[in-house]
Amino acid sequence: MWQWHFRTAFMFVAMTGILVALGSVVGAIFNNTWVGFYVMLGISLMITFASFFFSKQMALRANNVHIISREEEPRLYDTVYRLSQKAGLPMPEVGISEVNMPNAFATGRSPSNAAVVATRPLLNLLSDDELEGVLAHELSHVKHRDIFVMSAASAMASMITFVTRMAVWSAIFNDRDNPSGLIIAIIADITLPFAAMLVQLGISRNREYYADEAGGRLTGKPMALANALIRLETGCSAQSNDYSNTSSAGMWISNPFGLKKVSAFAALFSTHPPTAERIERLKKLDEELNGTRHYY
Repeated sequence: MWQWHFRTAFMFVAMTGILVALGSVVGAIFNNTWVGFYVMLGISLMITFASFFFSKQMALRANNVHIISREEEPRLYDTVYRLSQKAGLPMPEVGISEVNMPNAFATGRSPSNAAVVATRPLLNLLSDDELEGVLAHELSHVKHRDIFVMSAASAMASMITFVTRMAVWSAIFNDRDNPSGLIIAIIADITLPFAAMLVQLGISRNREYYADEAGGRLTGKPMALANALIRLETGCSAQSNDYSNTSSAGMWISNPFGLKKVSAFAALFSTHPPTAERIERLKKLDEELNGTRHYY
């Protein structure tokens, strides 16, 4: 699995490069490189602090999650407990979301601060093996601290967008006699947030592939997860699904907006890998673990 870590590290290097470029732009506008450095550092610390300490509470609140006990939902609670023990993780909080679609997510900055959430339609839709596959995927996110990784990437991308916009306004009001600063700021405002968004989405999709593989290895039944992904995608495409929280879309195991036939270019802007590609990878993992032959 080392290749997944390498890919994520490479993407963060790319994001850092964008931040350095942005700091240079801010410094050029103010004719002082250290101004750019301190602006980036201050905003980065504030956003990272908020993301680190408050992302879990915000995610639970935004998706109408109720933390449950074993007595309330023994099937869900016992499955999470059994998988947590197998993965060597502390027992996370377990929640149910009343969002009207079959889906699941994990949140929390570390394994000791995690929560695993399933929607009620997911519990009604999936078999025990499929539910186990989905929860193993989410616990893999917890084990590898993917929630913090993706929160950090999102915070960095948000910071880049915010600072480039502020740089444009600063150049407008402070460099009226020197249009070159404004031109540089406008170019940065167009290009750097776009590049940061692509890197952020790449990190998100990379961690989904990684969690699929780790979850499949944890249960030993990758095809149960593959079958669940098909059913979740179809369920999220149902007309009764009125989910509209785009800011939380990337945290769910399946795209909450359902089936969409998009071009390869449009797929660059998706928070999730294509379900068909995820299933193909799970088939290959099933062949490796169980010797099952899948015909493509």
